[in-house]
Amino acid sequence: MTNINDTMKYTRCEDNTQIKDILVQVYSALQEKGYDPVNQIVGYILSGDPTYITGYNNARNLIRRVERDELLEELVKNYIENC
Repeated sequence: MTNINDTMKYTRCEDNTQIKDILVQVYSALQEKGYDPVNQIVGYILSGDPTYITGYNNARNLIRRVERDELLEELVKNYIENC
């Protein structure tokens, strides 16, 4: 049984290179269609609603291959590393 005062350890399975490639492709597709890619990706991560992501260039299907928490983890990790 787990104690609620213990810290849970999160581990992910997804390859971070694949996550980066997917984000770059989705960002590009959103940009090409005239959307603000950052706002659209944030909307998707916060809501889970895939309609924030365009279907253009298969972007919507690509981003759904990665769990939203994995996307957020990768974004935070890269932000911290590049500060």
